[in-house]
Amino acid sequence: MTRVVQVHEFGGPEVLRIDDVDLGDVKPGDVRIRVRAIGLNRVDALFRSGQFGAPPRPAAIGYEAAGVVEALGKGVKGFAIGDRVAVIPAPFMGTYGEEIDYPADLVVKIPQNLSFEAAAATWMQYLTAYALIELAHVQADDVVVITAASSSVGLAAIQIASTVKAIPVAVTRGRSKHDALMQQGARHVVVTEESGLADGVSRITSGRGARIVFDAVAGTTLPDLIAASAQEGVIILYGSLGGEPSVLPAYMAMLKHLTIHGFTTRYVIDDAQRRARAVDFVLTGLASGQLRPVIDREFAFDAIADAHRYLESNAQVGKIVVTVP
Repeated sequence: MTRVVQVHEFGGPEVLRIDDVDLGDVKPGDVRIRVRAIGLNRVDALFRSGQFGAPPRPAAIGYEAAGVVEALGKGVKGFAIGDRVAVIPAPFMGTYGEEIDYPADLVVKIPQNLSFEAAAATWMQYLTAYALIELAHVQADDVVVITAASSSVGLAAIQIASTVKAIPVAVTRGRSKHDALMQQGARHVVVTEESGLADGVSRITSGRGARIVFDAVAGTTLPDLIAASAQEGVIILYGSLGGEPSVLPAYMAMLKHLTIHGFTTRYVIDDAQRRARAVDFVLTGLASGQLRPVIDREFAFDAIADAHRYLESNAQVGKIVVTVP
């Protein structure tokens, strides 16, 4: 038996329950991992609250984890018991457990100099921000506007933009996170409570606008994103934190000849060639130190509900990690 967090009913953090579960034998093609650290993501809270529909319950939860290979299913090659590994996020697999089984082709060995906590804080954020490379083809001197910049994905986008000498512009609602974002590598910070997004970007770019906008909010902010974009700019929508339908000012988008991409990590993960390119990019960045997972706070496994409460507070700058003894 092993302890696993499951969702028996949808709701707030209090619905998360730790159950004793028998995993049985490892299935062919799977790797059993003794988990040492779990990365939390906004999508976890959305799943827990029922916004992803109603899968059969009790339902496993979680997208990120790192630990040690404990057993191998039939046919698995390239791994050995004792290997230090992390998982690539996949829908409905569930990573909140002391032990988990995971498809071997979505398991990655982690560098020896990377802690389990940092490894658990790596793959969702960097594979999401990798859209800047795969879709927008970011390059030197591109102005990249990054909303929800203090999130783990926002910080990952700042780092990825910096690796190619682009100009990351962080967007945050209030001034409280301004200095932290500058310390994390943003070249400029737009505080939307003090100036509008489009006005702030216009001042930074001398009226040209941003070639790339990387956005987690959408909703009613879409007109502002378009107004902040340069001619022939690219807008990547990877989240909908705004919680409201988006209205597209089509004429403005047409006049600027914009490209608007919807994006989830599945665009990268479900395609073997894209996934291989992304994994190589991230591992290379980790090895060079250009990519550095930022951990805001750690919680114990038994405090998983408190970790979710903190996740939903929006107070963090970086990743929330749960450690498993």
